[in-house]
Amino acid sequence: MSETESESESEHSGETSNSKEAKAKITRSSRAGLLFSVSRIDRLLRKGQFADRVGAGAPVYMAAVLQYLTHEIVDIAGEVAARSKKRRISPRHLHLAIHSDSELKKLLGGVTISQGGVLPLNQPVILPSKKRNGRRAVKRRIAPAPVPVK
Repeated sequence: MSETESESESEHSGETSNSKEAKAKITRSSRAGLLFSVSRIDRLLRKGQFADRVGAGAPVYMAAVLQYLTHEIVDIAGEVAARSKKRRISPRHLHLAIHSDSELKKLLGGVTISQGGVLPLNQPVILPSKKRNGRRAVKRRIAPAPVPVK
């Protein structure tokens, strides 16, 4: 080997190490444009042994779905909190948000939320009757129709 060849090899190997150091690490979450950690979900999928093999796209898809569901629940719960003139979302607001949306209720209907309370239910029987002109409404009985005699 000549000196130029050995120098070019050493320079080339030096360039790759410098280029690796110069490149900033890009996470899989940022590549996918997600806030949820793709790497954490990948690790948990592999550790949980739900399947023998886990594809590269599975944790990305799962992170996207979890992020979407979380966004939906927090968005509706924020609206519920705003209606009750609160600035902080409580478990009660999460419970009301889940049970106010039909699709979320179908998905999370059997889930128990601690400190969530129960859904408000007003029985029509115990509500006060409607008033007319300051007086209680009186139900008038309608007399049965006379039966013709033959």
